[in-house]
Amino acid sequence: MTKNIFDIAIVGGGPIGIFTAFYAAMRNLKTILFESMPTLGGQPNTLYAQKKIYDVAGNFGISGEDLTKNLLIKDQRFNYETQVATTVQHFTKVDDYYQIETNNGTFAARALVITIGNGPFQPRKLTFAYDPSIEGKQLNYFVQDLQDYKGCDVLVAGGGDTAVDWALEISKIAHQTYLLHRRDQFRALESSVTNLQQSPVQILTPNIITHLELDPQSDKLVVTYKIVGTDQTAQINVDKLLVNYGMTNNSRLLRQWGLQLQGPLISVDSKMQTNLASVYAAGDAVTYTGKQKLITLGFAEGMLAINSAIQQLYPEKSHFGHSSSLFN
Repeated sequence: MTKNIFDIAIVGGGPIGIFTAFYAAMRNLKTILFESMPTLGGQPNTLYAQKKIYDVAGNFGISGEDLTKNLLIKDQRFNYETQVATTVQHFTKVDDYYQIETNNGTFAARALVITIGNGPFQPRKLTFAYDPSIEGKQLNYFVQDLQDYKGCDVLVAGGGDTAVDWALEISKIAHQTYLLHRRDQFRALESSVTNLQQSPVQILTPNIITHLELDPQSDKLVVTYKIVGTDQTAQINVDKLLVNYGMTNNSRLLRQWGLQLQGPLISVDSKMQTNLASVYAAGDAVTYTGKQKLITLGFAEGMLAINSAIQQLYPEKSHFGHSSSLFN
């Protein structure tokens, strides 16, 4: 095993992990960032690259892709090592550091911050059988290129922020956009729901999709849906179906690591400390009283985790100063 011991290992390279690694480097900690995917950025960059984000202060209406690019702008004074396509499999306490086993070798760090977001994620798919050849063509679970929907008749299925936001974005370039949800109420930001009600999006509620069939003559997708609480069904023909039923994740690794969980989420205190010594967590992976899954809150949690680690590892260096006074 290498004797190159890092001060901090950040596990998870989404927006929160990237900023936490940057902040750790800014606090003069020797830092390494692990990401299991081939690229950094997490879900905003991988699944929602073109989706607009409106609640990151100073970055109004920024796309997931551009947010990632901005986060990766480095200052030569604040560098950290990055290991992509690297999955942390296990970590074990050895003396005053953790031995970290990955698919790309063994590393060592005195403290860890876990920022894995929703963990290994998969889209929540339709529950009935359908022709798998339509996936990635007429049926999609996330948007890879918004222009694929230009001039099309599009049905978006779902009732959360992602479904509502995509329906609004797609309606700007599509021929006709529909939004289908199993309830009359949407679980999206109030302003987004207001915009939806004032938009050209045709709302189909309360309905649930029950069958898909490809029309061989028109190459359109025939979507059969059922009105909730009845036996009545209806059909709609569209060029594209975008299903936004949310994501599923697997907390198996977290349990193997010995972390105390509340459901699939890591329990932390006000210092972002987990039940394991010198192991912290931040972002969507954590839970505590009053927790909200917001990117901006995750940024703050990452900073709290780093400052808590400094207090524990280097109490003589725990003085905190604002960046504007430290580096200008």
